[in-house]
Amino acid sequence: MVAEMARKVFADSCSTAQLRCQLSKGMARDSGRWATLVKTGLTAIMVPENAGGLGLAEVDFVLVAEAAGYAALPEPLVESAAIAMPLLAAADPGHELLAGHSHSVAIGHAINPFVADADTATALLLQRNGTTYLLRPGEVQLTRQESIDPFRRLFSVDWNVGTQISADASLWEDALDRGALFAAAQCVGLAQRSIDIAVEYAKTREQFGKPIGSYQAVKHLIANAQVKVEFARPVIYAGAFTLPQRDAYSRARISHAKLVAAEAADLAARTSLQVHGAMGYSWEVDVHFLLKRGLALSAAWGGPAFHRGRVMARMTEQPLGPEHTFAHKRLENEQNALL
Repeated sequence: MVAEMARKVFADSCSTAQLRCQLSKGMARDSGRWATLVKTGLTAIMVPENAGGLGLAEVDFVLVAEAAGYAALPEPLVESAAIAMPLLAAADPGHELLAGHSHSVAIGHAINPFVADADTATALLLQRNGTTYLLRPGEVQLTRQESIDPFRRLFSVDWNVGTQISADASLWEDALDRGALFAAAQCVGLAQRSIDIAVEYAKTREQFGKPIGSYQAVKHLIANAQVKVEFARPVIYAGAFTLPQRDAYSRARISHAKLVAAEAADLAARTSLQVHGAMGYSWEVDVHFLLKRGLALSAAWGGPAFHRGRVMARMTEQPLGPEHTFAHKRLENEQNALL
């Protein structure tokens, strides 16, 4: 129900016409759209119940992240509500920002060279040597960096003094897992939107007196992209389900999800461009929003080399075989105890 509500909110408030208008005005975010996200409770999904949130988990938010990708949502809902807020809740359960659901919190993880949406954030969560610091905008110096995605505003952050809220380095490992997982979910949403746009165009564009969608070559192109999406989606859902295990098995599954979802987003966007022909590269076609966001997310929260490394570590350091496909560390310990 939450996911369905999110899809409706995004469809009503985040059309491509609205995105173009926002981009033409150089707006970092649409204040009305953000107010709607707050009002509907989407910013509080992963905030604990004792702080006034919904107290839901990754398996719940993954569907919202997928819907955000489908809409190419420019606001930092995913990184603030589903990555920064859970980290803040774990580091300082009583912090006042958790109760203020209209706030957005930017997060600067070491795996990302720049901090996304730092210019509009109420506060920033940064790390130094595994220690978590919370800083206000006046305590940092931001330098804008170029991004292939015009809606993904990136900044390098210089800072000296901040408020230390936790020395637990494992919080940042969890943040990395959530970041990779929800980036993957967004990529699948982007891929599905690219395919849907291509299908609609193929139904109406005619060549030789027939819709181009009636030609087998076009059908095969789109079908191949859809197959990529269908194979990526269950891996993402499995990653969301196993994330709380926090072991080599769950992290390999999340990395697997990130890899296949980024590939699906890239293939779907390029396929949609090809179906549109030369006009697919023009500003008027919406696919370029999706292609650019997919390229940006592919590099965010660990690029392909990093995630292949985590998958390889699971394959070389943990038992293989069908009986270990869905294993986890606790299960392995129990099996070893029996032996």
